[in-house]
Amino acid sequence: MIKKAVLTTLGVALTSSLMISTAQAGEVLDKVKAKGFVQCGVSQGLPGFSNTDVNGEWSGLDVDFCRAVAAAIFGDATKVKYSPLSASERFTALQSGEIDMLSRNTTWTQTRDTSLGINFAGVTYYDGQGFMVRKDLGVTSALELDGASVCINQGTTTEVNLADYFRANNMSFEPVVFVKADEVVAAYDSGRCDVYTTDASGLAAQRTKLAEPAAHIVLPQIISKEPLGPAVRHGDDQFFDVVSWVINATVEAEEMGLNSTNIARFLVDSNSASPAQMRFVGREGSLGENLGLDAKWSYNVIRQVGNYGEIWDRNISGLELPRGLNNLWNNGGIMYAPPVR
Repeated sequence: MIKKAVLTTLGVALTSSLMISTAQAGEVLDKVKAKGFVQCGVSQGLPGFSNTDVNGEWSGLDVDFCRAVAAAIFGDATKVKYSPLSASERFTALQSGEIDMLSRNTTWTQTRDTSLGINFAGVTYYDGQGFMVRKDLGVTSALELDGASVCINQGTTTEVNLADYFRANNMSFEPVVFVKADEVVAAYDSGRCDVYTTDASGLAAQRTKLAEPAAHIVLPQIISKEPLGPAVRHGDDQFFDVVSWVINATVEAEEMGLNSTNIARFLVDSNSASPAQMRFVGREGSLGENLGLDAKWSYNVIRQVGNYGEIWDRNISGLELPRGLNNLWNNGGIMYAPPVR
């Protein structure tokens, strides 16, 4: 039986200590333009999503969406500064204005969307929670984990999902909770717990940090829906629109066959461009004006950062994760964007 004290770590009352702030319409975008960069909240190091190399350069899927927003606003994807945040710090940083947007493998939930003073701008990765164990434990199913000690990251949806899953299957567990993701990984790797649970993408990423990655397996059960995506503060619809439509543009570009290597010719060769492609690159219509951006905003996003498929291939393919649900809707997945028109 899970003790009542443990339930306080599950994040269900997370909002009580957070101050909800709102921004005036256009205020965030104006301030971002004035200071000359986007301040983006990212993880403290998750390969494939937001991670630094030996030179301190950031890369990853979440990082690329920060870069894409900068490309849309400034025509320059390098106009970004990064704030590495723990799971428990991320929402406070966004609410307080310490960051302009949060792009940190964060799940869009009803509670977060309605009680934290933030808006999710879209889904950039469809995920689900899984479990990783050592092969020598001899476990092949999550239903065999009754009584196990489980390493988890504080302040995440992982905690609630874990408690729900074990309760629904009449199993008990011992939570081993840490604030920082790297602390969770280190504890699991050192044998302080039997199981490590987080999003399946996170398991694949963190497995690469283990002393012997091949000695561990990810169990087949996926126990939740985890739509991950960037978030912004409530109250500035214009900045929300920018971030949302940048996400949509990367998906729409892939569907239209536009990528970082071929999009330049559509800007100069109207004979080879369809009407939709002409609008997308800014040669027709007022899509940029509607967002308070340059007419070439979407062109700059794709030319400098790439379409969704390119972002995926550059960052996620190395983790050996199937694209699955994150394929386009017309290729077996559910990645679907409203038309950029």
